[in-house]
Amino acid sequence: MARRLGTTDAVLIGLGSMIGAGIFVAFGPAAGAAGTGLLIGLLIAVVIAYCNAVASAQLAATYPTSGGTYIYGRERLGHLWGFTAGWGFVVGKTASCAAMALTFAAYAVPGPWWLRRAVAVVAVVALAALNYRGVTRTAMLTRVLVATSLTALTVVVVAIAVGGRARTANLGDWSDLGAGGAYGILQAAGLLFFAFAGYARIATMGEEVRDPRRTIPRAIPLALFITAAVYLVVAVAALWAAGPHRLATAVAPLTTAVQAAGAAPVAPVVRIGAALASLGALLALIAGIGRTSLAMARHRDLPRWLAAVHPRYGVPHRAEIAIAVVVGVLVATMDLRGVIGFSSFGVLVYYAIANAAAYTQPADQRRWPRGLNLLGAGGCLVLVATLPWQSVLVGLAMFGLGLVGRAIVMNRRHTGPM
Repeated sequence: MARRLGTTDAVLIGLGSMIGAGIFVAFGPAAGAAGTGLLIGLLIAVVIAYCNAVASAQLAATYPTSGGTYIYGRERLGHLWGFTAGWGFVVGKTASCAAMALTFAAYAVPGPWWLRRAVAVVAVVALAALNYRGVTRTAMLTRVLVATSLTALTVVVVAIAVGGRARTANLGDWSDLGAGGAYGILQAAGLLFFAFAGYARIATMGEEVRDPRRTIPRAIPLALFITAAVYLVVAVAALWAAGPHRLATAVAPLTTAVQAAGAAPVAPVVRIGAALASLGALLALIAGIGRTSLAMARHRDLPRWLAAVHPRYGVPHRAEIAIAVVVGVLVATMDLRGVIGFSSFGVLVYYAIANAAAYTQPADQRRWPRGLNLLGAGGCLVLVATLPWQSVLVGLAMFGLGLVGRAIVMNRRHTGPM
């Protein structure tokens, strides 16, 4: 695969993956879990995401190939751990694709539910077709979408500040930060972590980044810190305008926030920003899942026909077509809020394995202390345990299905005719 992406392109692909998911979707469920304490949950999510980011960067610098933690787990921990990570990524982020497509349609199409779902399917097909044509076009469009989304979010924050109805009382006092209890805060962190998984798209594109040993370790933390700063500012502004209770019940939290702040004329800006940010995230998600599927197919953990790379465009075209088909089915059947916890489950397991793999790296491959790997792995497992119980059950069922299926396939390979 051709190495066409520089540091700026890699950072923008990471931003395109992250900005949109949390800003326009996750604040509502997080407020429901922890109230104003979602701010503490956000900080916890940032810390754990940072641990995961440096682990991914350290591993990607050593193994600059497509596949991310699927490859790192295989190389450092064994094939079963690699498969578990890859399965968690593919399943969890496929659900994220559906969430982003539905978010785009919810903001862009104020019509009946069936029309929104139809538009969401069209968006999936269109962006899959764009990815099919090559990663350079993906990076170019992501640059435009990120710039537009950040401009819209800036307008939203300024409008809340000058709208005249935002009240400090909506933030509560210090005691309100802990009103949801430790469990609620940790659950909010797990739900908000859904928004910080985009930096993995950079690592999974290791075969397409120029000078990956230098570019990836720089791009991943930079994309994360920019996103964290944006999220914190927007979270405080939204709570200041609407308070945690209104956010918890809002279908579109930022639209509710600007209306509560007396800045209703800005609502169309929110809708446009949400639609574009969701498209940017969906675009990068399809690219990342396609490359992990490519790596798994190369090692026969997924069907071999998915390992094909287009001779002209240099992308895993069969994998991306398959993803578009699966996401289209999910868009027609899944609920937007329900997929957030399920996606977080898969991605948190993925990063727990990434931290474990990074912990095993020798001194000459290390860039950060092992303590960060321990903190990251432990934090991921704690957040998994505190997700909504429905998400935990579905997540366990999907991982069980994948592991049992792999065991059956491996057994047939070993016992079948030579």
